[in-house]
Amino acid sequence: MDIVILAGGSGTRFWPLSRRLKPKQLMSVFGGKSMLQRTVERVIPLRPRRIMVVTNALQAAETARQLDYLKDMPIDIIAEPVGRNTAPAIGLAATIIAAEDPEAVMAVLPADHYILAEEEFRATLLRAAAAARLGHLVTLGIKPNRPETGYGYIEAGQMPDDAGAYRVQRFVEKPMIEKALEFLAAGNFYWNSGMFVWQVRVILAEMEKHLPELASALRRLNIPPDTGDLPAALAPQVEAVYRQLKSESIDYGVMEKAGNVTVIPADFGWSDVGSWRALPEVMAPDGAGNVLIAGEGINIDSAGCLVYGGDKLVALVGVKDLIVVDTEDALLVCAAERAQDVKKVVEILEERELTDYL
Repeated sequence: MDIVILAGGSGTRFWPLSRRLKPKQLMSVFGGKSMLQRTVERVIPLRPRRIMVVTNALQAAETARQLDYLKDMPIDIIAEPVGRNTAPAIGLAATIIAAEDPEAVMAVLPADHYILAEEEFRATLLRAAAAARLGHLVTLGIKPNRPETGYGYIEAGQMPDDAGAYRVQRFVEKPMIEKALEFLAAGNFYWNSGMFVWQVRVILAEMEKHLPELASALRRLNIPPDTGDLPAALAPQVEAVYRQLKSESIDYGVMEKAGNVTVIPADFGWSDVGSWRALPEVMAPDGAGNVLIAGEGINIDSAGCLVYGGDKLVALVGVKDLIVVDTEDALLVCAAERAQDVKKVVEILEERELTDYL
């Protein structure tokens, strides 16, 4: 199996800690290793043939630095000159792999997800690989444990195939709470994790059908034989091709249109850690629901708060449902229910050209 890790995101909902040069996947959100490092280490026991990390030019150097300690694992870091969403990144990786082995099974994983039960995660990937060898485009669907409105959903058919995969009936956008409750009760709806497994020839064939302009651009790439430095050898070609590409999501571009899409139900303690509000799901809060990432913490009659204070002492007195993030040059104070709107701060900073805070 080849592993492709998508690591080019900007993590705007984790501002002010997440910045352009060091976004969420390159941060140590939970202490210790970064989310990218955890993602790579999580798949090494599978003994993949190769690991490919697709990032962007701004983050390539830091990505390489963070993975330098894994010298025994073949890791290629492919830098996109500009961000073009997930379909071009996946298509680029599939084209590179197909030049060596078009029958190869390719797993696509975001670099910034949290997974608690790593052995079960690896076992699920192996089940997905078996389904992929039957010609399916496989996605991992997370079994929901609450009526979540922040995730897209996948509706699965009723009967699994020999690999334990279910035919996907439809993809559903983030629902209102009433629909989320219906999906939870139905039992055959799963959260869309953004993790995929397929043979490279199959995904490239589907791109030919549904994203012909992207497929045509990728065919122009001349993948060199093993040069010892594949990223450097490819860089000029990738630069030329990417400037012509549209931004395309793999979900909209392929998965919602293809007829051979299946879902493997998964339950391994997953979170996409999409905003500051997600941290209490993956870091044990205190009895009042507070998460304090700080040198020391004092709580007096406060509940439901998340505070990132670095090495500082943090004292909470009579406050509820707040997110406070203190960095060297910026301070975020946010109602917990508005955590998704932190990205709007980044948009305003871009409009005002306050690049020092990006």
